[in-house]
This record gives sequence, structure tokens and C-alpha cells, in this order.
Amino acid sequence: MRGAKSLIYGALLRRGTVALAAAGAASGVLLGESVVYADATTNHVRDVSVHASEGGGVEIEIVGTGAPTYNVRVADGGRRLLIDLSNSDVAGAPAAITTPIGVVGGVLTQGYETGLGHMTRLTVSLAQPTSYRVVPSGTSLKVLLASSGPGIPAEHAKPSTPAEAAVVPSALVRDVRFERTPASVSGCAPYGCDRVAVDLGSIPAYSLSMSKSGRPRLELRSTALPETLARTLDVSAFDGALKTITASYDATSGTAVFELERASEIAGTLSVEGGTLVWSFPVPKPTPQRSPIAQLHIDGRAVGRDGGAVRRVVTVAREPEAKDMTRIETSIHDEDPVVETAGGGAAGFASSATGNVLAQTRYNGRRINIDLKDADIHNVLRLLADTGHVNVVTADDVGGTITIRMVNVPWDQVLDVVLQAKGLGMVRQGNLIRVAKLDQLQKERELRLAQQKQEYELTPLETRLIPISYAQADELQQRAKELLSPRGSIAVDERTNVLIARDIGANLNYIEELIRSLDTQTAQVLIEARIVEATSNYQRDVGIQWGGDTTFSAATGNPTGAAFPSSVAVTGGNYDNNTPTAGLSPFTRNLATPNFAVNLPAAVGTGAGGALGVTLGSIDNTLNLALRLSALESSGLVRIVSSPKVMVLDNKEARINQGTLIPFAQVSALGVQTTFQEAKLQLLVKPHVTADGGVSMHVKLNRDEPDFNQTSPRGDPTILKREAETDLLVMDGHTAVIGGIYTRNTGRNLDQIPFFGDIPIIGVLFQRRRASDARGELLIFITPHIINRSESLGR
Repeated sequence: MRGAKSLIYGALLRRGTVALAAAGAASGVLLGESVVYADATTNHVRDVSVHASEGGGVEIEIVGTGAPTYNVRVADGGRRLLIDLSNSDVAGAPAAITTPIGVVGGVLTQGYETGLGHMTRLTVSLAQPTSYRVVPSGTSLKVLLASSGPGIPAEHAKPSTPAEAAVVPSALVRDVRFERTPASVSGCAPYGCDRVAVDLGSIPAYSLSMSKSGRPRLELRSTALPETLARTLDVSAFDGALKTITASYDATSGTAVFELERASEIAGTLSVEGGTLVWSFPVPKPTPQRSPIAQLHIDGRAVGRDGGAVRRVVTVAREPEAKDMTRIETSIHDEDPVVETAGGGAAGFASSATGNVLAQTRYNGRRINIDLKDADIHNVLRLLADTGHVNVVTADDVGGTITIRMVNVPWDQVLDVVLQAKGLGMVRQGNLIRVAKLDQLQKERELRLAQQKQEYELTPLETRLIPISYAQADELQQRAKELLSPRGSIAVDERTNVLIARDIGANLNYIEELIRSLDTQTAQVLIEARIVEATSNYQRDVGIQWGGDTTFSAATGNPTGAAFPSSVAVTGGNYDNNTPTAGLSPFTRNLATPNFAVNLPAAVGTGAGGALGVTLGSIDNTLNLALRLSALESSGLVRIVSSPKVMVLDNKEARINQGTLIPFAQVSALGVQTTFQEAKLQLLVKPHVTADGGVSMHVKLNRDEPDFNQTSPRGDPTILKREAETDLLVMDGHTAVIGGIYTRNTGRNLDQIPFFGDIPIIGVLFQRRRASDARGELLIFITPHIINRSESLGR
């Protein structure tokens, strides 16, 4: 009776499972059997209309308020067409259209609210086998239906007329690339997304289906695919949601076809971004390390985040498992189980007990409802095997009954809970599951480990010579020792720079792969610095000198005629031995007593400015007047370019300098001693080449020069110092400005005689005016060049 009861419950559950499977498939988006919808509804279906189209077909137009995310499939052997719009509700669209038009017998529009969000389903009744084509246009979705003839499945319908067979491509695939987007992008939490981007320019009609091998398939109608893009791209190294991307072209139908091989059954989402179709798949688990590759094109080009080449990550060793070893899965966990749906959205992860740690998803099977009482464990396992499309083999000592009730739970989680309740474990190989008691499986595993250990101890040792080309053998010896087994050893021959390794063959292969990956050319960097210095000077100086003498006396024949003062003499008294007087006398260049009353000359001399002297006197020399005008104006522009260059290995320090030693005299108790001060141009740099082709470096630049215009009391020159020291990151071949200094000095001076210099117009005869403007600008540029980029980064 118990067995009969279990069979009855099993039959009822199987019937419920079939119904649930249909509902689950109907609620999927694109590829999965279930999907996570957003909580907020972003699309409202305003109208649904059906009308005849050209060529005897029927067009169903669905008008919404947002870009539709949809899934279209044929059900009931071609008698119904189901159109599911995710994250949407019905807002004004007619509930039913009962008037038959062509192959369409009627359309029923219904809104659903599930635990995962809102969705809208259109159920289209078909009068005969029909082929369909989906054309999204903005916020509208058009489904074009045409008869495909009796007995032809609608999913695989082909054109039947010559006009339809001779398809002229109306679109062109420009590029196909694989992208890894971070978790910060909307819909890609918590681990990011793997995206297949198809650049088209204009979006053609497309459809989604599953191939015979169970792979997602995207077909672009009337779309040409260049031969350079018709190939398979392997992206398994990213350890994400996808393994391969295959692009092909069907010239007969003019269709570009893309098939994906997924790492898991996680569902994808198709969206339109401008002229690009983007197929996104959430990454099912965290990536071990951040890949420097931002894009991988289907023609094999790996593009870094800066647009340049990248250094590949190579796995050289992985600890092997025992031969014929299988993984024992049990229902014992260190943390609460976390349920993941095929869509991988908000329900795909759960917080830990602290509320701020996201646990990795685990279950992704079809969700079912199950309600059993005292059911035989064998029948329950058979039922779950039928639901999950797997094969289950149970051991002879597995038995008992179980009572279970679960609603909307993935079948693989149900299996895990059942095994946990009965103290069982399972070994899974592909779609074959063997169920046995935990202690039996553990014993089998221990026996395999013992057998593996025995085989390892009996494996003969090999000796291999590994030559080292670019590195030092003793440096790589320490790295290789970590891969040795307890029986292995490694030595260095310094004369030939060769590693002598002795171990089992498998470990020697790992060691050799490690050495080949590390023993590559060290990147060489040419550092080019440029110091540009520009200086401009302007100076103007205008001065005046004038004076004279006059005499009234009996000797000169012009006495004053008074008893006192009988004679009067007036002369200018502003002069000294350094007063410039050239130009005041036609007989001599310099006058001993020029008798200047106003002595404000400009600083003129040989090679600077000019002066004009005028002398006026009476016949008897009783009245003399001397006038000397001097003026100076100068301007200059100086541009100095210093360009030191030095080549250096990665992570090594390089220095280049050029300069002079300036002697200085020092007086001390020991006498006069001469010391030397260095004034030089120097470039000091230590670069590091990054994985994406950039150069991170520490740079120190000095430019010192003597200044003989500013000297000490003993005539020793001062030293002008210019220095920049910084750390920066510059991409290969790019130029960066690491520093700059701009200075400007302006001045205006006025020398004058008090009171007289303030008199309008004639005050200039008592003034000296000076103006100066000096500007200086210093810029320092740095440009790194990786000389052997392909040899050092292409590994």
C-alpha cells in the first residue's frame, strides 16, 4: 500500500510538474526557463491590434510605454503562439480580440503578478502552422505571421517562394565583441556581466531560439556577416558565464547566426543600445582576479582598457585530482543555502546573518511545487530525476520514506534537502547521479586517494635541463621549488645558466611552463624628457643732465655796479668723478667739472642706449649752458630646450646628467681652499611597465646653471636651480606635462628734483624715468616608449 500510495503521489506530482514546466517556460525571458523581473514596472501595454499585412500575412502590434523585453515561442504543437513581455502590465489594451484575421484566430491579453514581478502574456490562437518574425520598434513590438504550410513546425519555417528565398541583406554586422562589465552596471550585480555586443548600425528583425545541441541561438534576418567575423571566439579563460561565441552566415536565407556555449544554464537578456544588440549574461561566481582585457573581438584582438595590447594571464600548474575521482556532494553546508533563479537577479543571492555579506548562488534548477507524505525515497528520487532530466542510480542500502512539502523551490534544492534528511550523499558525473550513504562514498574516496598516492610513489623520476635566456637561473630556482613534489629536487648550473630539475613528468611539465612564462624579455623603456624654458625681457630708461655757469665781475667786463656784491658767479654743482659727460665738449670726451645742475642720466654706454650733448656759451664765456639727453630701451627673448633621453630596463633605476664644476674659494685657518660646486642637467628615473601597457615611474629632473649676473663679493657666481620630482603613470608613447613654473617681474621707477619735477610739461627736464618687464616660463615634459612591447607584453 505504501508503494502504491507513493506511485499515486508521484503521478500527481509529475502531472503538476508538467504544468509548472509550461508556466516556467512561459515566464522566461529569451533563453531561461525562469527569470528574475525587476520590482518596478517600467512598461505599460497601452494597445494591442491585429490587422492584415502585405503578402497575405497578419501583423500583431503591441504598443507600450517603454522598450519591450520579450520572449516569443510556439506552444501546443503549433496551435498557439505565446508572447511574454517581462516587467510590464496591462494599461488600456483590450483583454481579448475574437475576430479571426488570416492565420490568427484570436488574441488574449492577460497580466500576471508573480513573486518575481509583473509580466504580460499575449496568447495568440493559430489556425494553421505559422512562421513568425519579431520586429521591435521603439516602444512598440510587431509580430509578423505568415502561413508556413501544413506539417511544418512554425519555429523552423523557411521561405517558400523564390522572392522570399533570394534575400538581399539590408544590414551589415560591423563588429562582434565580448565584454566584461563590472557589477556597478545596472543588472550586473553582484559579480558583473558577460556581454556579446553585435554592432549593426541599424537593428534588423531578429529571433531567438535553442539549437539542437541546447545552445542559445540568435538569428539576424537579412543581415550580412563579413568573412573575417565568421569564426568561433573562445572566452573560457574569463571563467564567466560564456565559453565560446560562434558566428556564421547562411547565404541562402541571408541570415547571420550567433550561437553561444554557456558555462551554466543561466539566462541571458537581449537589449538594444543605439545601433548595437547587446546579449548580457550575469557572471555566476566571482572572478578570481580582475582581467586587464576590457574587450575581446571575434577576430582575436584583445583590447585593454586603454585601447592597447594586454599581458595575458597564464595558468602554469593546477593540482591534479585522483584518477577516476568524482566529487561527493552532500547536503551539509557551513551556511544557509541560497537559491538562485535562472535569471540571476535580485533573488539570485541573499544576505548573510550580518546582513552585509552576499553569499554565492547555488541552485538554478526548475522551480516546482511538491507535497508528499510517507513517500518512498526511491520514488521521490525517480520523480526528481524526471523533473531535472538526469539519471539517478541508488545503492542497495538506500531506503526509507520521507514527508515533504515545498512550494516554488528549485528541484536541485529539493534533491539536496531530501539527501540531507536521509543522511545521503551523491556523486555527479554529467547528467548521471549516484546516490549512496555518506560513509560509503567517503570510503570510496579514501580508497581512490590511497591508490593515487601509491601510483605517485611508484612513478619513475625524470631529469630535465631547462635553459634560462633572460633571467638568472638562481632567481627562478626559488619560484620553481614551490611546484616540486617531496621526491623532487632542482639545482642550478651557473656557468650555462641552466636549471637541472628532477621530479615526476607531470611536475616537470608544470615547472617548465612556469619557467617559460617567467623567462621572457624584460621590458625596455626609453624615457625622453624635455625641459622648455622661455624668458623675455623689456627695459626702458630715459634720463637728462643739464647745467652751466655765469659770471658777473670787473674781470669779465660786466660787474654788477654795486659795492656789494660787485661780482657774482653761479654754477651747477651736481657731479662727481664718475659722472658721464661725453658729448658736452667738442674738444674732450670727459669734462672735469661739468657743472650739472640736474644730473639724472640713463645707464647708457657701449652697446646700450644713446646720449646727445648740447653746449651753449657767450663770446666772453660769461654765460655757458650744457645739456645731455640719454635714453636706453632693450628687449630680448630667450628659449632654451633641454632634451635628455635614457633607456632602462623595467624596475631598474637610470641616471643621465651633463654639467660643469664651478670653483669657489674658501678662506679658513688653513689658508685659501678651492671647492667645486656642480651645476648640471640631470634625469633620474625608475620605470615599471604595467600589465595594460602603461609605464608607472618615479622621475626626478634637475637643471642647474651658474648666474654670473648675481655674484658674491669675491665674484663667485650664484647657481640657479630648477627641480621636479614626482610619481606618475603614463601610457606607452603618450606625453605628459609633469610640471611648470611661470614668473613675471615688472617695475617702474621715477627719479626727479623735488618741486621742479612736479611742474607740468617742463617737469620732464628734472626727471629720470625707468620701466622694466621680465617674464619666464618653465615646462617639463616626459614621454615613455616601451621598445620591446610585443615581446615583453605578449605573453
